[in-house]
Amino acid sequence: MSVTKQIAVACALLLALAGGALWHYWSEPESAEAAVGGGLSAVPVRLAKVEAGTVRERIEAVGSTLARQAVDIVPLTSGRIVELRFRPGERVEAGDVLVRLEDAAEQAGAAEARAALRQAELALERAKKLRANNTVAQATVDEIEAAYLGARARLDAALKQLTDRTVEAPFSGVVGIRQIDVGARVDEDTVLTTLDDLAEVEIEFSVPEIFFGQVQRGQTVSATSSAFPARTFAGRIGTIDTRVGQVSRAFRVRAALPNPDLVLPAGMFMHVEVVLEERPAVLIPEEAVVAEGDSTFVFTIEDQRAKRRPVRLGQRTAGTVEVLDGVAVDEAVVRSGLQRLRDGLPVRIEEDGTGPAAVATGKDA
Repeated sequence: MSVTKQIAVACALLLALAGGALWHYWSEPESAEAAVGGGLSAVPVRLAKVEAGTVRERIEAVGSTLARQAVDIVPLTSGRIVELRFRPGERVEAGDVLVRLEDAAEQAGAAEARAALRQAELALERAKKLRANNTVAQATVDEIEAAYLGARARLDAALKQLTDRTVEAPFSGVVGIRQIDVGARVDEDTVLTTLDDLAEVEIEFSVPEIFFGQVQRGQTVSATSSAFPARTFAGRIGTIDTRVGQVSRAFRVRAALPNPDLVLPAGMFMHVEVVLEERPAVLIPEEAVVAEGDSTFVFTIEDQRAKRRPVRLGQRTAGTVEVLDGVAVDEAVVRSGLQRLRDGLPVRIEEDGTGPAAVATGKDA
């Protein structure tokens, strides 16, 4: 076959393919119209009701819990432990004795100081009587009185040394694990246990600087933890840092969470949500929205036909989206069967669905 004939055959094939495509394109609307007329090939769809609800603009962050008060319990002096009066994890009150050190020497020192003070006190009484009769000079009385005051000061010092042999709880809270045993010798740097005031915990988290003007003291905070999956802890923001980190471009926030049953320990990792704004909104299921390039639209039903309607969207969350413009409350939009749906095609409604009445939308921090 010559080159000319090959080219002619190829052109004929191309024209045939182009003609078939055009025939299919132009015949499809006619088929659709025929389907309308004959009541056949209607696209099955399911509907969802457009509902009024509430949109919550929120910040999501992660943070760690802090005890309202927390200290390491250490002795004020060195010595050997003779008694431990606490059990790990129990609640103690301010002033409760936690640990006692051996204090025999301090007891003896205090007794000796008391005796010396008594002796000085008696000497001062005698001197004052003699002075009343002008038997002794005033200078002698003053000297004896100074000796009395010195004895009283030495007793106070001895009692302080005796008191330091007992370790007390500085505030009410929960004690931690014992880090020593009876008989161990300790000094001022030895940590005996920890004490945390957990009646209320603080949760500290970081927020991007773009929200600095929106986060305010007193705003509601909800926190969850994987340790308590079925529970949400509510609190309020109490402290906002006055500085933004130069590297992180975020600022620190602390919120107080009531913890009456003491289930939250210090240092627990938690997920935090801060509600910035609540407003009424028009809501539809997210699956009802179709996107094409920069435009979004939904399908409504008019006279058993699909009606394409452009919409302007607002906040999103998993499963639901806010509609700012395009549909109204109590209308119905197509949420299922969108793959085969085109503007003007006949539809067959299989089932009506209902969207949620409220949704929380968020921004990750």
